[in-house]
Amino acid sequence: MPDPTIEPDPTAEPAVPAALRPGDLVAVAAPAGPPDPGLLARGVALLESWGLVVRVLPHAGDTHLGHLAGHDRDRAADLTATCADPEVRAVFCARGGYGSQRMVDLVDWPAIAATGRPPLLIGSSDITALHEAFAARLGTSTLHAPMPATGALADRPESAAHLRTVLFEPELVTGLPLTGPPLVPGAARGRLAGGNASLLAASVGTPTAAVPEGCLLLLEEVGEEPYRLDRILTQLLRAGVLARAAGIVLGDFTDCGPPEQVTAVLADRLGGLGVPVAAGLPAGHGPLQLTVPLGVRAELTPGRLVLLEQPLAARAAAATGGERARCPS
Repeated sequence: MPDPTIEPDPTAEPAVPAALRPGDLVAVAAPAGPPDPGLLARGVALLESWGLVVRVLPHAGDTHLGHLAGHDRDRAADLTATCADPEVRAVFCARGGYGSQRMVDLVDWPAIAATGRPPLLIGSSDITALHEAFAARLGTSTLHAPMPATGALADRPESAAHLRTVLFEPELVTGLPLTGPPLVPGAARGRLAGGNASLLAASVGTPTAAVPEGCLLLLEEVGEEPYRLDRILTQLLRAGVLARAAGIVLGDFTDCGPPEQVTAVLADRLGGLGVPVAAGLPAGHGPLQLTVPLGVRAELTPGRLVLLEQPLAARAAAATGGERARCPS
């Protein structure tokens, strides 16, 4: 079993992976639930239409226990092998579901770290567990984004176009819209972190929990009734996770019950933190899923989340030491 005792440096700035170019080799992994073959094929075709060379990993078509894309050790071996391959520029997670928590400690993180240039991780939902692990074990930023074996990418041109721009022309992405009124108004700066709220709660107390002090914490959820959402947020409160945030950014809370009841729960659990709580970021499980760069510095302003750094580094900068690229003012 891989050594789980790596001690990350919580004060280090995350390394920002490089932007992609046509002709780059990327991989599609299934670290969680089994992807639908038809949706996966459509997602792969979309990535290929962007000029990428796509490698679907060996166990992406497996199933185990009905809800996992193969055995834990096989999913972990796929992720280890492709992330340790210096030719692979990015790893797209096929879909969420459930399973990343089961395999995350089986990944050989030292082998990946030894490459000096881990690939870009792309995914959302259950992949929140891997976003945290990439931050904790590798010190690298990632993209919270729609995934190729989901209708969110294959059937939503606006979501796909935004992801493509982030990947290939990150200098054009200087911010993200906040379409709802804030629960708590105010401004704040910090590195973006977080993702799916229930996955963040499930990682509390594990070696790869990685919500840094002073972050802007993204929270989104799907299919959790208001009382269960209350329980998730209360766990994050009691564990001190929410107290680390300089600001909260609320994404979509899809199929979580009556919107007014969901808003009431969010206001009740988050309103007393003493930090701004912005709402309406189109990210998570809604009809529009914009790509959110985790690990990148950003600022909450009225109606907009402003990126203070590019989502991905310019290729030339990455080739000469990975200097952090700044968004144009």
